[in-house]
Amino acid sequence: MLFAVLGAFASLPLLPFAMLPALGWRSAPYGVQVALTLLVWAALIGAVGLARTTRRGLVAAARRLLKVALPAPAAAPAPAVDRLRTPLWLLLHVAIGWTGALVGGLLLLLGVTLPGGWLDAELELSLFGRSARPGDGWASWAVGLACLLLAAAVCAAVTSALRWLAPGLLGPSSAERLALAAERERALAERNRLAHELHDSIGHTLTATTIQAAVAGEVLAADPVAARAALRSIEESARSALEDLDYVLGVLREQESETAPARTLADLPELFDRLRHAGAAVEPDLTGDLAQVQGTLSRAAYRILQEGLTNALRHGAGGPLQVRVAAAPDSLELRVVNRTGAGPGRSPGAFPTSGHGLPGLAERVRLLHGEMESGADGPHHWRLAVRLPVRLSA
Repeated sequence: MLFAVLGAFASLPLLPFAMLPALGWRSAPYGVQVALTLLVWAALIGAVGLARTTRRGLVAAARRLLKVALPAPAAAPAPAVDRLRTPLWLLLHVAIGWTGALVGGLLLLLGVTLPGGWLDAELELSLFGRSARPGDGWASWAVGLACLLLAAAVCAAVTSALRWLAPGLLGPSSAERLALAAERERALAERNRLAHELHDSIGHTLTATTIQAAVAGEVLAADPVAARAALRSIEESARSALEDLDYVLGVLREQESETAPARTLADLPELFDRLRHAGAAVEPDLTGDLAQVQGTLSRAAYRILQEGLTNALRHGAGGPLQVRVAAAPDSLELRVVNRTGAGPGRSPGAFPTSGHGLPGLAERVRLLHGEMESGADGPHHWRLAVRLPVRLSA
């Protein structure tokens, strides 16, 4: 009820301007002047509703006072038909507010003054030519209580009416719902992509640096040169992961960040070197013109190989990691093969995983309209094979 009364009183400053046309037409009948004033008043109220800031304020007030779940209005301009919903809401809001204020106020006044004849109040009811007066005593108290109950019912009816109207007139239109759904879809897709980036980059770095630290510790006294090389590799891997982490955190905090670190197939030699510093024997087989694979496809292929090699480090038996990258005019083939089992100095559970690796790879490949196979390759090997279509305009 408070929301309705506030809306009604908020329209009062427009009433003097609405009376100007009627005052200028003094020769018109009184009824015409009243009707003209009401029409101009309604037009001014509707004009106020055309402002986008008005709708934002009404939505915020409805959420707080009516307890109606309404999303914030879309930033994009609404179609002309949708913009008429706010003026209509204002008109109904003011009409319902004044009706509730006058009727509810009158009933409240009667309910307070009739019992005991306070302020010498008297009530006469007339119906079909018959009149009756409650008089004093229990009859006046009964009528007063009935008026109070009716006043409460009017307040509840006004509040219910505004709550029923708010979602349709202040809520998002069909076009705004589509825009909000598209925005949520873009946000979810971006967060999903960032989750992939974090999993691929941080997961690979932690796995590689753990193994490199173990290698450095084992050869520190016997081969200081190899130990220093492993430590340099840990530094490079950590710096690369920090770049990815800074970018992702900036996006999640909705801050302006630098361009995302873009690692492509051209960065494969650096990836292979880090693996070798971790003690892995990498046997790359690169064929075709990898330079023709550019853009999103090249970045995704790098991440796929990075994840495949990380899994090989985690679960491999320490044998050579066979990596094949074959670029053809119409397709890109990626393959990682490793021995299975526990590697030297590592148990099968040495690197617990989240279980998101292969499902994440499958989702990434599916988005690129590619094909993926993973599983045992003979009794002692595991194979990851991916085939991606090449689009020269990627």
